[in-house]
Amino acid sequence: MDWAVVGLGNPGESYARTRHNMGYMALDVLSEEEGISFSQKKFDARIGRGILSGKDVLLVKPETYMNRSGFAVVRFANFYRLDLGRMIVVHDDIDLPLGDVRVKAGGGSAGHRGIESIIGETGRADFIRVRIGIGRPGDGTAVERYVLRRFSEDEMPVATAAAERAAGAVKDVLASGPQRAMNRVNVRSHKN
Repeated sequence: MDWAVVGLGNPGESYARTRHNMGYMALDVLSEEEGISFSQKKFDARIGRGILSGKDVLLVKPETYMNRSGFAVVRFANFYRLDLGRMIVVHDDIDLPLGDVRVKAGGGSAGHRGIESIIGETGRADFIRVRIGIGRPGDGTAVERYVLRRFSEDEMPVATAAAERAAGAVKDVLASGPQRAMNRVNVRSHKN
């Protein structure tokens, strides 16, 4: 196995199509486009294995809930002896406008609890991130409540398109590396 792609979210129908589940949505796009099914349930995660951009890849959806994502990540990473520099984590980001997608290599958590959990459990922060913008609440709603809200009917097409672009960004990273992917993905806006 060459790489792991981890989509962050919360399991269960009550969390489907919520802002915090953008990572799951992007992995669902990859699963559908590439014919990789989440056929295994182990390490507190749903896992699919297949070929993406010529690489042997695990698609991983932790089912530990967002704030404990690192517990699942450290378990499968240890089992597969995964170099965390070859892990891409796809997640929502309130600091980006709804629909924007950015690639980032390493760095801090920027307050994202799922990323905090992964860094805390693995002791590493040098994994690649594909960040999907969900915007900030404009109505005074607490961030903790906002991220668990479902997308509105108007927002859903933008979120769906962002999940598709994030899936494309993952393929870019796998095909040509994070720096080239950043050069391509980070200059585009969802309005382009």
